[in-house]
Amino acid sequence: MGDEVILLNFWSSMFGARVKIALKEKGVSYEEKMEDLPNKTQLLLEMNPVYKRVPVLIHNGKPICESLIIIEYIGQVWNDRAPFLPIDPFEKAQARFWADFVDQKLYDSCRKIVWNKSKEEAEKGKDEMIENLRALEGALGDEPYFGGDAFGFIDIALIGFYSWFQTYEACGNFSIEAECPKIMAWAKRCLERDTVSTSLAGDPNKVYGLAMGVRKSFGLDG
Repeated sequence: MGDEVILLNFWSSMFGARVKIALKEKGVSYEEKMEDLPNKTQLLLEMNPVYKRVPVLIHNGKPICESLIIIEYIGQVWNDRAPFLPIDPFEKAQARFWADFVDQKLYDSCRKIVWNKSKEEAEKGKDEMIENLRALEGALGDEPYFGGDAFGFIDIALIGFYSWFQTYEACGNFSIEAECPKIMAWAKRCLERDTVSTSLAGDPNKVYGLAMGVRKSFGLDG
């Protein structure tokens, strides 16, 4: 009898996309259950009673929460393929640092662009996002992936944001490719991997429509 793997997710979640990529990179079969976040299922509330959010990986009935923790878990449990994290302790610490940078610094600046009524704050978010992406370009250097020749932990942590790039650009009135060409070249390289292209949210216009609908419902327009 094989493992039972269930992923609780929301279709546009960049964090859920990470988990899907990690599972596919390891060749793990899983069942995806989509949540309607305004009407969370009892299963989600039981599996993640602290944060009550997706993604949640349920492995043989046991929940693992928070996407970066889930990715590490997947890498450790299904360890018959190349690891997501480097073996060297220093390089491993660096990978964790930059993945945390994505979640703390980059995500915060992205939120300011989209989920803000103040044009001044949105503009500040745009400047911060560009600054953060340039910092990531510095960490990438001239390598094809953040792990050098190997697609790994930082790549998985960051590429989920690609589905939202068009929304950030539209809300902030800027071009990520013009400001951060290395990041866009890296993203296009990642998209050549089936594990990535089949895991992201899909049509960026649909993501933008979702964002605009949420903005309107919270009175952020006008």
